[in-house]
Amino acid sequence: MDRHPSAIKRNRQSVKRQDRNRLIVTSMRTQVRKTREAIASGDNEKATAELKAATKALHKAATKGVLHKNAADRRVGRLSRAVAAIGK
Repeated sequence: MDRHPSAIKRNRQSVKRQDRNRLIVTSMRTQVRKTREAIASGDNEKATAELKAATKALHKAATKGVLHKNAADRRVGRLSRAVAAIGK
C-alpha cells in the first residue's frame, strides 16, 4: 500500500486517467466497428456517415494522448480507402 503522499496522489491520478482513457478507447472502437459493418454491408451513404464519426473519434483519441497521431491517421486512411472502394 502507498504511504507517501506523492505516491497516493500519483495512484489517484493514474486511476482517473485509466477511466478516462478506457471511455475514449471504447467509444473509438465502437465507431470503427460501426464503420466496418457499414462497409461490409455495402451501403455507401451509411459508410460515409460512419466514417465521419469514426474519424472524429480517432482524432479525439489522438488529441487526448490515448492513441498516437500517426496511428490515428493510418486507421483513418485505411477506413477511407475501404469506403472509397465501395463507391467504385
